[in-house]
Parts: sequence; C-alpha cells; structure tokens
Amino acid sequence: MKRILLAMLFCFLGISVFAQQDPLYSQYINNPMVLNPAYAGLNNNFNASVTYRKQWAGFDGSPTTFNFNTHVSLVDNKVGVGLLAISDQLGSTKNTEVQAAFSYKLPLDEDKTFSFGMQAGFINFRNNLTKLNLEDKTDEAFLQNENITKPNLGVGAILKSDRFMVGVSIPRLLSTSVSVSSTSLTQDFQLYNRHLYVFGSYVYFINENIRLKPSVLLRAVKGSPLSVDLNFNFNFNEKFTAGVFTRNLNTLGTQVQAKLGDNLKLGYTFELPTGKSVGTQFTTHEVFLGITMPTFDFHDRSISTF
Repeated sequence: MKRILLAMLFCFLGISVFAQQDPLYSQYINNPMVLNPAYAGLNNNFNASVTYRKQWAGFDGSPTTFNFNTHVSLVDNKVGVGLLAISDQLGSTKNTEVQAAFSYKLPLDEDKTFSFGMQAGFINFRNNLTKLNLEDKTDEAFLQNENITKPNLGVGAILKSDRFMVGVSIPRLLSTSVSVSSTSLTQDFQLYNRHLYVFGSYVYFINENIRLKPSVLLRAVKGSPLSVDLNFNFNFNEKFTAGVFTRNLNTLGTQVQAKLGDNLKLGYTFELPTGKSVGTQFTTHEVFLGITMPTFDFHDRSISTF
C-alpha cells in the first residue's frame, strides 16, 4: 500500500510540474468525434453518444473519463456541427472540457468525401491537494488548490469512403502555460501538451455477412514515445462486432459491440495490462452507448461502415 501511495504521489507531483496527457479511448474508430472535429456530421446523420472509461480499476486514484458528444449533418450534408463534453479525473486532478465543433465537407466523387473541421471551447483544470496523503502537510507546494480555465482551439481533417477512412488532428492547439503562486513559491507548468493523432481504417468484405475492419491510431506528444494502437475487428451481418487490440504491446484487449434495434449501439472494451505497465491485476473497462439516426430528408438512410 505504501508503494502505491508513493507512486501516486509521484504522479501527482508530475502533474503539477509537467503537462498532462490526453484521455485515452479504445473505441475511437466507432466514435472518431472524440479525437477529430472533422468527423462532425460526416456520416450524414444525427449522432449522440456517451463513453465511460475506468482505467486500471482497483488502483487508487486511477484515471476515470466520461465523454459525451453529439453531432449532426446540415445544409444538404455540406456541413456538420457538434458538441463535445469531457470529464477526466486522475487522483486529485480533474479536467473538464467543453468544445463546439464545425466541419465543412467536400465530395471528391460519388464515393469519397474530404472533411475539414475545427473546434473551440474551454478546458477547466482543478487540483484538489487536500486529497493527497502527505507526510508534511505544511509543504507550501501543496497548500493552494488549483482552479484554472483556459480557452482552446482544435483542428482536424478526414478523407472517407465506404471502404476506408484516414484522419489527422490536433484537438488542443493553444498553449496552456500557467503560473501558480503560494506564499513564497511560484510554479510554472503546462496544463497539457499538444497531441497529434493520425488514424486509419479499412474494410475488407470477406463475404456478404462478414467484414474485417483493421485500424491503427498513432498518438504523438512532445516528451513521450510514439504511441501505436492496433485494432482488428470482425463485423457480422452489420449488427455485431468483435475484435482484439493492443496499445504498444503494453495493453491487450478485446472489444464487442451490438446494434440494439435500428439506431442504438452498445459497446464494451476490456483491457489487460502486460507486465510492462502497471501489472495485470489492474484491468481497464470502457462502455460506449450511441445513437445514429436520420432526422432530415437529406440524411442517409443506408448503413455507413464508418
């Protein structure tokens, strides 16, 4: 227990001095809006979803993320608008984010569409230092709680067809350098670093009822090694999806998703860390619930592969 508390304290200190990482998601390919504003309205429908992720369950202060987003295609499917809200808790720190997204879509031919998107909003960073179990409760570095709000801009682009989708994005562009002062101490730090995301996916039609959808996500941020997610999912009768994935070989996982009726989707991800990370006893769980439905006459009535 002492080693866990010590490790968590080290993480908290790191958060106070260094930039925080973006939230992780395993079902990004089913909901690219969480990473790329260019996906707003890209499937020419109305969409809404919630995602709950508990990383390293059983580890004190482990990350907990809640994500809600909704987006819709407008103006004869030429533009898309959306809203994104995120709550990301890690130990004593909590990031709350609200973003509005806009995309413009350019049909390249009957099958391919290029979409460029932007998002704007704010990020609130809070650090409740009273939750820390400190040996020296008079340490000035931990006497003042932090509550900081910063504006944000993000950009992204996606090229999509019925068979593939590739995208690149930087969801948080603006600098977040801040100074926090106590009675005799001033700390300079960043709330987060810019993250660059590149993802791609392709659909192989094995037969009329079975499709294979491999996908890859590259995640780059200054000061950290390149992160690579590899996913292999099978879709059956356009209703059920199951697959496996890995993140840098530090995490192994499985994903399942089912259509509930014509519009609802329910997904679940189970992740098991390898010996290279926190240990196999701390598993991760992610639940996704989404709805996709046509609401205007110009919306698509067919099932989109992305």
